[in-house]
Amino acid sequence: MAEVVIYTKTYCPFSQKCKEFLKEKNVEFDEKLVDGDPLTLAEMKIKSGERVDTPQIFINGHHIGNYDDLKTLEAGGKLGKLLK
Repeated sequence: MAEVVIYTKTYCPFSQKCKEFLKEKNVEFDEKLVDGDPLTLAEMKIKSGERVDTPQIFINGHHIGNYDDLKTLEAGGKLGKLLK
């Protein structure tokens, strides 16, 4: 199974939707909260090309993007391949 890391904020509805979506697909993930943690936020920004919106999703170290980007991959039939 792929290594999935998501950077989230506790109050972000898209972060919540992302976690629910991944759980529905039985995908295990490592969640890193950025709110109140400037070091983790800085890490997310560096890895994501300075993006500050959440969630920011990484699969096997590859930056996927945010929740909309994840859903686009799913709609295009590409997400399953990345998760194998």
